[in-house]
Amino acid sequence: MSLSQQACQALEAFAQSKGWEQRARLLMQWGDRLEPLTDAEKTEANRVHGCESLVWLVAEHVEGLWRFKASSDARLLRGLLALLLVRVQGLASDELAAIDLRAWFTQLGLERQLSPSRSNGLHAVLQRMAQLASNR
Repeated sequence: MSLSQQACQALEAFAQSKGWEQRARLLMQWGDRLEPLTDAEKTEANRVHGCESLVWLVAEHVEGLWRFKASSDARLLRGLLALLLVRVQGLASDELAAIDLRAWFTQLGLERQLSPSRSNGLHAVLQRMAQLASNR
């Protein structure tokens, strides 16, 4: 499965950052790039459960491909969500189901920063994406 241009840019940026402080700053910068959700999109129906922080996920299925928007009240988590979105944006349902989240964050050099609760939260987001995809 090939990576999008944005996913490649993320890999490049994180490969060049040395140490957790640089990565954390980069993570927050990526989080700031997330397209903001409107108050109308921050509904209970769009909320992802299984995350300690508040997380919302909005999905759109256009011409067989998925487009996602996500947000969180936690700044680092917004960065992790942004990196998850660049990996899954524009995929078909079967490709989405095949994503190995741990491998992606390992490639980015962020697997050690994924505390069990953050990791569980991201998996909850990915499960929600897969659930939406399987309903298509």
